[in-house]
Amino acid sequence: MLTDPLFWLVAIPAVLITGISKSGFAGGVGGLTVPLLALAISPATAAAIMLPLLIYMDFLSVRSWWGQHNPRQLWILLPAAIVGIGIAYWLFDRLNEDYLRAILGCVSLGFGLYGLVLGDKTQATPSPLVGRLCGLTAGFTSFVAHAGGPPLNAYLLPLRLAKPEFLATAVVFFAVVNLVKLVPYSLLGQINQGNILISLLLAPLAWLGVKLGLSIQDKISDRLFKRIILILMVLVGIRLLCTAL
Repeated sequence: MLTDPLFWLVAIPAVLITGISKSGFAGGVGGLTVPLLALAISPATAAAIMLPLLIYMDFLSVRSWWGQHNPRQLWILLPAAIVGIGIAYWLFDRLNEDYLRAILGCVSLGFGLYGLVLGDKTQATPSPLVGRLCGLTAGFTSFVAHAGGPPLNAYLLPLRLAKPEFLATAVVFFAVVNLVKLVPYSLLGQINQGNILISLLLAPLAWLGVKLGLSIQDKISDRLFKRIILILMVLVGIRLLCTAL
């Protein structure tokens, strides 16, 4: 990977986009990262490289949003998310790279189309049961592709929380989820010296992405940025599905 130009061509924008998303700007679009990296490397390696970076970005973001989260919603979401992580862990080692690319392609394409078609349209206030189902799905897709944003948003957006409360709840949710994922990723042998080295080399871009996101929130349209990323998710999803098939 260190000498592969294609890897760096996709890794640099992928990490920057994730950092911007982690700052609370255009939340959920960080789901593009692993599918994008999977165009150049194996999906399992892509997810493993991103996990330490996500934890680092979570640390930076939690410091900015701590104290504004909604504890009640986290108690609904987090236990279910941990179950989703367990299910994904059980399945992950049983799938070859083509199956993983197909799953990533479906996740990327499905969430991209969902965001483009439905946007931020909301329905009636969801029940705690819906929250647990969304938490379960977010845990599963976060484990496979670090793409838990869309299922989480599907539950949190209809609650019509104040923006700081919504963003803080999402930030704390993923900070906990990513820490939990360290255990199964380690058991799968994905947290190794080679992957950690790549993560360290990309860490400055993660820091830059979070800082960019915090600084441009009031300068660039959240909606336009999100739409561009969703279109990219659709295109990357189609590409991954074609590769897998």
